[in-house]
Amino acid sequence: MFIILLKFSDNKDQAADFMQAHNDWIKQGLDDHVFLLVGSLKPGLGGCLLAHNTPLQELQLRINKDPFVEQNIVSAEILEVSANQATEQLEFLLG
Repeated sequence: MFIILLKFSDNKDQAADFMQAHNDWIKQGLDDHVFLLVGSLKPGLGGCLLAHNTPLQELQLRINKDPFVEQNIVSAEILEVSANQATEQLEFLLG
């Protein structure tokens, strides 16, 4: 499982220009069942994704195709998590 932090960079003011392409990229990740959860980092710091069902190298390639990453609107940090315990609803995330 991975937590991806997309933190705004100096080009944050260009976000509106690429928002539709970024949202399409997110939708594709959800449709591919790689992204499980998408949200915002508060207060206005960027975004956060929860991903699974993909190797790290493939995830890195996917993240690099995010228009926000390509345009340096956000910087991406991928945190790999080895889950050991979960509620019943999230047991599918356990290694």
